[in-house]
Amino acid sequence: MLPLLALPLLFAPAPLPAQAGSGPYVVAESGRAFGRLQDAVDAIGGGGGTIRIAPGYHRDCAVQTEGRIAFVAVEPGRAIFDGVACEDKAALVLRGDGAKVDGIVFQNIRVPDGNGAGIRLEKSNLDIVNSLFRNSEEGILTGDDEGAALTIDRSTFSRLGRCDRGLSCAHSVYTGVYGRVTVTRSRFEKGSGGHYLKTRGVQVDISDNSFDDTQGKATNYAIDLPSGSTGRIANNLIIQGRDKENHSALIAVAAEERKNPSRGLSITGNRASVPAELSGKTVFVADWSGEALAIGPNELGAGLTKFEKR
Repeated sequence: MLPLLALPLLFAPAPLPAQAGSGPYVVAESGRAFGRLQDAVDAIGGGGGTIRIAPGYHRDCAVQTEGRIAFVAVEPGRAIFDGVACEDKAALVLRGDGAKVDGIVFQNIRVPDGNGAGIRLEKSNLDIVNSLFRNSEEGILTGDDEGAALTIDRSTFSRLGRCDRGLSCAHSVYTGVYGRVTVTRSRFEKGSGGHYLKTRGVQVDISDNSFDDTQGKATNYAIDLPSGSTGRIANNLIIQGRDKENHSALIAVAAEERKNPSRGLSITGNRASVPAELSGKTVFVADWSGEALAIGPNELGAGLTKFEKR
């Protein structure tokens, strides 16, 4: 069953600009308030803690190099990181021992190499819940950490991605070789280039999401597993739009390499459609892995071919 994707943060009243010096970042365990996010991160150091982020537009960013930190909006959907990237990467650059992000909005992030993201995850576990990524080059970009897991739940990705200027493409979500990537009950929409969800995760759970490409521009695959993967893609709604750079497939498996095994990857219970007037063939699952995928019952609209080996 598909989720109700009416995130309250999408309809929250517009917050006022965050006031400099008002201590918008509070370390919950100590009660100390900070004017800069980096100072709050540094105060936690190699330990563990929660940073409560006040409502407002925060033209700020931070780099986490140690410890385990939860970044939590006091009012979900009203703590907005707007337009500032640390290290020419992202609003949050995470390479500590683990992190959580809850109720935060990331927007308008652009950097010289075209990969400006809300979050750059370089290693360790990350849990994201009830957050919004919009109007940036990329929502989330990760490095490789086969021993770690990325979990995304009840979050929205809108107006993200690009393939221009002769630079490598950016995507709404792009993960490196993570041990496990879980994306559930989330919404992807209005892409502006690249793929909606591209992951080199060894194992994936992509379930109960919606991929609405009806207002996308120059987009590619809804789900791209470029290195192959096991796990499941289940109970998602995928609607392909008209303005495509590549309309040949909705789900791609091992299109770039066969680094990860794909045998038994379960693709079932999904609903998918393409525009009636779209010229050329569109395949629901395009497979380069050569392995036996477990493609179960899926509800496919007119004009969609179920499977193609490439």
